[in-house]
Amino acid sequence: MKNILVTGGAGYIGSHVCKELAARGYLPITYDNLVNGHRSAVRWGPFEHGDARDRRRLDEVISRYRPQAVMHFAAYAYVGESVADPGKYYNNNVAGSLVLLEAMLGQGVKRLIFSSSCASYGIPDTVPITESDAQRPINPYGMSKLIVERILSDFEIAHGLRWIALRFFNAAGADPDNETGEDHDPETRIIPLVLTAADRQAEPVTVFGSDYDTPDGTCIRDYIHVTDLADAHVKALDALFAGKASQALNLGTGAGCSVMQVIQAVRTATGLEVPYRSGARREGDPAMLVADPSRARTVLNWQPSHSSIGEIVDTAWRWHLKKKARQQGG
Repeated sequence: MKNILVTGGAGYIGSHVCKELAARGYLPITYDNLVNGHRSAVRWGPFEHGDARDRRRLDEVISRYRPQAVMHFAAYAYVGESVADPGKYYNNNVAGSLVLLEAMLGQGVKRLIFSSSCASYGIPDTVPITESDAQRPINPYGMSKLIVERILSDFEIAHGLRWIALRFFNAAGADPDNETGEDHDPETRIIPLVLTAADRQAEPVTVFGSDYDTPDGTCIRDYIHVTDLADAHVKALDALFAGKASQALNLGTGAGCSVMQVIQAVRTATGLEVPYRSGARREGDPAMLVADPSRARTVLNWQPSHSSIGEIVDTAWRWHLKKKARQQGG
C-alpha cells in the first residue's frame, strides 16, 4: 500500500479524494490546519494537524509516513476575498506551496498532484477552453494558482519533480453515499446557495446578470461532480506512477449549464419553489466558462459519470438534508 500525503484533505474536494484513494488501495494521510476543513471529514486514513507553511511540521509528517507522492489541495479559494486581501492568498497559496515542495524534495518525494483551477485562465477568448489557451487570471486567487503551476515547471527542470496540475471547473455535488460533501462558511457556491434558499433557510438567491448572450440570459458554467473530480485526481496519480509526463489538464464535462437551469434542477430534485431575485452583473464574470476536457480523457482514460446536473443536484440535496438534521440534533 502506497502512502499519499493529502494537504487540505479535510476539505470539500480533498475529503472526496481521500475516500477514492482508500478505495483504490492507497493510504491517504490528511494534513490540514482545519481553518476551512473539518475533522469529521477525515474518515479514510490518519489525520495530522498542520499548516502548509510550517516546514518543521511537514518534515515531521513526511519523515513519519514516507509518502510516495503528495496531493496538494490546501489553499484559500474565495475569489472576492482574494481581491480584498491578496496578501493572504499569496502567503498561503503560493508561499505554502513553496514550503511544501521544499519539504518534499528534502526527503526525496518527487511526485505531486496539484489542485489548480480554471480561474487561472481569466476571461477566455474562446469557449470551450483548452489547456493551450492563454492564462490571464483576473483575481489574486487565480493568479496564485498560475504562479504555483510556474513553480512546478521550474522545479521539474531544477530538481526532477514530476507533477500534474488539474485545472478543474465548477466542482459540485456530494458523495453519492452521503458520507461527505460541501460545508463552507461562508458558502459562495451557487448550488448549495440555491438549495438553502429553496429550503427557506436563507434569503432568496441572487442571480447576477440576466442579459448575457446566452439562451436564457444567465451565466453558463461547466459543473463537474466532485466524485468525478476525485476519480480524475487518483487517475492522475496513477499516471505519474506509470511514468506519464508532467502536464496540466482541464477537468470538466465539456458542457455548460446556466444559472436558471440550476434553479430548475433544484425545483425538480426538491419539489420546492426557489425564491430568487435578479441582480446586476458582477464585474469580471464571463458569460460562459466551459472546459475542453479531451486531453484529460485521453491521458487519464477518464470519463465523468456522475456529472449530469440532475445527479449533481440530487446528491447535493441529500447532503444538505443530512447537514440540516445534524444541526437540528436529528
